[in-house]
Amino acid sequence: MQRVESTKKNLLNNSRLSASGNLGAAYFRKIRSQYLLTNDLGHHCLLRPKELQRYLSGQVEEGGLLHKRLKKSGFFNSAADDSAGQWQKKHAYLWQRGPGLHIVVVTLRCNHKCLYCQASPANMRDRSTDMTLETAAKVVERIFATPNPTISIEFQGGEPLANWPAVRFIIERALELNHQFRKRLQIGLVSNLSLMDPEKLEFLLEKRVSFCTSLDGPEDLHNRNRVYTGGSSYSEAARWWRVIMRKTARRKYRIDGLTTVTRFSLSRARDIVNTYKALGARGVYLRPLSPLGLARNTWGAIGYSPNEFAEFYRSALDYILELNLNKSGGIFVEQTAKMFLTKILLREDPNQLDVRSPCGAGIGQMAYNFDGAVFTCDEGRMLSRMGDDSFRIGSVAAGSYAEAVGHPAVKAMAVASCLDNQPQCSLCAYKPYCGVCPIYNYVVQADIFGNMPSNARCRTYMGILDYLFEKLQRKRCRQVFQRWVTQDKRGRPYKQG
Repeated sequence: MQRVESTKKNLLNNSRLSASGNLGAAYFRKIRSQYLLTNDLGHHCLLRPKELQRYLSGQVEEGGLLHKRLKKSGFFNSAADDSAGQWQKKHAYLWQRGPGLHIVVVTLRCNHKCLYCQASPANMRDRSTDMTLETAAKVVERIFATPNPTISIEFQGGEPLANWPAVRFIIERALELNHQFRKRLQIGLVSNLSLMDPEKLEFLLEKRVSFCTSLDGPEDLHNRNRVYTGGSSYSEAARWWRVIMRKTARRKYRIDGLTTVTRFSLSRARDIVNTYKALGARGVYLRPLSPLGLARNTWGAIGYSPNEFAEFYRSALDYILELNLNKSGGIFVEQTAKMFLTKILLREDPNQLDVRSPCGAGIGQMAYNFDGAVFTCDEGRMLSRMGDDSFRIGSVAAGSYAEAVGHPAVKAMAVASCLDNQPQCSLCAYKPYCGVCPIYNYVVQADIFGNMPSNARCRTYMGILDYLFEKLQRKRCRQVFQRWVTQDKRGRPYKQG
């Protein structure tokens, strides 16, 4: 009964309008005193209750201001509009040719013992989880088998720098092969930076590798979340961050960080933002916990509810907006918000595979384990570490690229992450901007389709989107958001702080 009542309550605030007469198909949701109206083209309008009533009853005066607003955004059917073309442009990723993101795990070894680690790391002395150069060569060959003209290779772990020979080999081999294939090749390193040294850094800079590290906030908070057996995790990350910032000044691609929010972070929103500002970062990525790996076992100590995360996120976003509205503060971005705002304001795909429909598992990305096993995505690879190989789609040692992308698990993931197949999602006003993770659903709810009314990830994203649309009603906040989503298009390098 509780589930039924929850669903009824959701439908009252969040529904789909079927096309009838001159009305276009649309969705609506109550945002404070107004109603948010959206459609599959990604357009949105905020209406007062009486305006929504006039729209639903077909009493919008043709030629009036409300009619012009709604017609411009595709909320009325018209033989002259280009809805199909707009939809195709918004969903251009559906026509991409093969996976573009290739996550390579060269080792499971790590010298950190992070409380929330999703990868379940191996001991630094256990070299049995290091990728061999023979396997590395096969991984690169498999990556270049994709017909996608854009390839992004991303090293993850474990700590990738613990197996530096494999990292170096893959970079060199990929650049060598690209002389033949002529793809738009990007290479990124996700590292805790503790094993960095000048020689490695110079090589990575020379090869134009981008950097990403975990930075959970000020030193005491970071070290509490990310325990480093060799000393202060924060000190090492911050030291190399500053070096990389200095050596990549005026470049567009420099170093970025992400914050995994634990229970210990909830009261530290300003401290976290200030830490990134002090390091000259261009923004912060506030990432909620995921119940994979060690986090599943430590959830009772470090986890929280979607409502608790929403309160933290609102506090952080308010402060970030305050900094942006201060003329001397410059542009400072929250990346989760930017991801959604790119869809909302530009109606473009920000290349974030976890908020696509269908998700990018197996069709937008693949993950390669140290032993050459291939998975639909990095979450599938992490689940394998937990003893479940449901999302393993092959190996670079046997089979082919075609067999991997045609694997039943890839097809199942695509079907399960298509929002039109999700009863609650198909009615949601946030359908044009959101996406589901079948593996999250599988781990938490034992079903790749999930049960959205009780799905914590759904409630977390819904809380973020609710607040973004609240802020979009304020002119100055909307101007800040507009700058966030257009700064990359201007090609302006980020200033060093």
